[in-house]
Amino acid sequence: MMSPENALTAACELYSARLNRRPISRLPEPFLPMGEDEAYQVQAVLNGKLSGAGFGHLAGYKIGCTTAVMQAYLGIPSPCGGGILSSTVAPSGVALNHANFRHPGVECEIAARLGADVPAAGAPYDRVSIARFVDALMPAAEIVDDRYDDWRTIGTPILIADNFFGAGCVVGEAVGVPDALEEIAGAMLINGEVVGRGRASDVLGHPFEALAWLANQLIRQGKELGAGDLVLTGSVVQTNWVAAGDRVVMDLGPLGSVALNFE
Repeated sequence: MMSPENALTAACELYSARLNRRPISRLPEPFLPMGEDEAYQVQAVLNGKLSGAGFGHLAGYKIGCTTAVMQAYLGIPSPCGGGILSSTVAPSGVALNHANFRHPGVECEIAARLGADVPAAGAPYDRVSIARFVDALMPAAEIVDDRYDDWRTIGTPILIADNFFGAGCVVGEAVGVPDALEEIAGAMLINGEVVGRGRASDVLGHPFEALAWLANQLIRQGKELGAGDLVLTGSVVQTNWVAAGDRVVMDLGPLGSVALNFE
């Protein structure tokens, strides 16, 4: 693992770039996280700094690269996690200032809200054993931001350290968990035009597989999912980048829909 001092220096660089909307470049050694363990170490420090700067408490997590289409798009073969800070969670109908982001995009997600703590003693979790901790589901739009000189070459550890493109989310009304969740279809519409479709089964076969992956990943880091945590399980369609003036709708059928505007 990195020394605490080097992890702090790395986090400070990512923090400064975020607040100043400066493109993130590859960090110099020894501040460059080498592998996922060091990346999550830096991520935790970064989220602490963001929280202290007014971004709010850690409200939950996002999971990226949970579908074949997103793994192919990003060139990363396995899921990656990031934190969600409370000030970046908004209700359906919100208007977001496009200028507050460097290069924003949107993803169509099924969000889960946990009703109880997920204890380490129960690990490893799978999609069956994790299901009893889910209190409700919500349709969601994840807001991502390309904050990088070139995300294709910057390296997965820096992307993870920087919360894997995460910039917030828009969530709809909470509903119960339906039977055959994996069969739910999702669609992304921008300015009334369908720009992507997918199914919940595209998310590792079932969204709760992604949730189980996250629970196990956090436990390996000495952490746990907690009651009330919000988890974005992964986009069912490829990311679409948006412009000022765009209106976005995510339609997740029986789970409902969410809408947002970029001003």
